[in-house]
Amino acid sequence: MSVTAPGTAKAPDNRGTAPPRSAGARKQALGLDRDAWFLLLPALLPILLLSAGPLLYGLSLAFTDAQSGRTEVTKFVGADNLVDLRFDSLFWDSFKIGLIWAVCVTALQFVLALGLAVLLNQNLRFRWLARTLALVPWAMPEVVIGIMWRLVYHQDAGILNATLNDLHLISENVDWLAGLSLALPAVIVVGVWAGMPQTTVVLLAGLQNVPHELHEAAALDGAGLWRRFRTVTWPTLKPVVLSITALNFIWNFNSFGLVYVLTGGGPGGATRLPMLFAYEEAFRYGQFGYAAAMGLVMVAVIAVLLAVFLRNRLKGDDQ
Repeated sequence: MSVTAPGTAKAPDNRGTAPPRSAGARKQALGLDRDAWFLLLPALLPILLLSAGPLLYGLSLAFTDAQSGRTEVTKFVGADNLVDLRFDSLFWDSFKIGLIWAVCVTALQFVLALGLAVLLNQNLRFRWLARTLALVPWAMPEVVIGIMWRLVYHQDAGILNATLNDLHLISENVDWLAGLSLALPAVIVVGVWAGMPQTTVVLLAGLQNVPHELHEAAALDGAGLWRRFRTVTWPTLKPVVLSITALNFIWNFNSFGLVYVLTGGGPGGATRLPMLFAYEEAFRYGQFGYAAAMGLVMVAVIAVLLAVFLRNRLKGDDQ
């Protein structure tokens, strides 16, 4: 306990407190913020016009009876479309298929991409060639990937059936994209193959940020490969894993082009993802308001998932 001499004022304890900013410093900071906004404005305007504008317009359609080929004025119907959607079993079936697709593709992409990234991170011969080949699917448009895999899965001329026949694993050709039980797994395989490159690149970048000295120290302490991965690599890689997994789930849940080219949502709706269902409702049946209500539900689901992800991420950063 400190004792202060009589007649002596105790000096204030300013430890842990920042000195107050002067008026000039505050004005300078505000000026810099304004300059930053002016510099960002050319990039933000196209994003707002091309992304936020159509999004808000589409969401507004969800509360109208907009249809194609109508001569009547579009009316505001409130939440009628959402109420009708609540009892639409076909939409919720497609929603369930979309969740199965997104979870399976995202999980398999991560597991396979992590193994490939660990392999590509080693000092292997011709590593540059392996990295180049791993990026090939990323450079291909979804339409090309869909057409290519339709040829692979073709019942009579497909390379998959030919290979399985040569190995005596099947006795007759299989129509992979026409069977109710086979179509979704077959499409999931294509989704995993098409989406692995970007996941591999992100995980490989994360692996290269792990300090090599930590691995050497753990090896000197007698830690094996698995223990070094669990105690050294994984804690450093975890933020990258959370980010790429969340983004992959969102991308996969909103998939459209790849599945549309492969199956068109068939057979019998077995691969009809929510985006395909909304597309058919809007452009085949002309129910723009009802399709926009489906989009509103999907945006709400994605927003909830993003909120959970950001909450967990911020909580992890605070620890």
